[in-house]
Amino acid sequence: MKNTKKQHLPQKTCPVCGLPFTWRKKWEKNWDSVKYCSEKCRRNKTTSV
Repeated sequence: MKNTKKQHLPQKTCPVCGLPFTWRKKWEKNWDSVKYCSEKCRRNKTTSV
């Protein structure tokens, strides 16, 4: 993902809050397994909107 502009980064939609979130460097090795946009949404996954 080096030298990629922000608008060209992959996006996913959070199943809890429904908001889109983009790829982050810390998720580089496990992007396929990332489901939630934040730790807060991961903790509240049973109370989805």
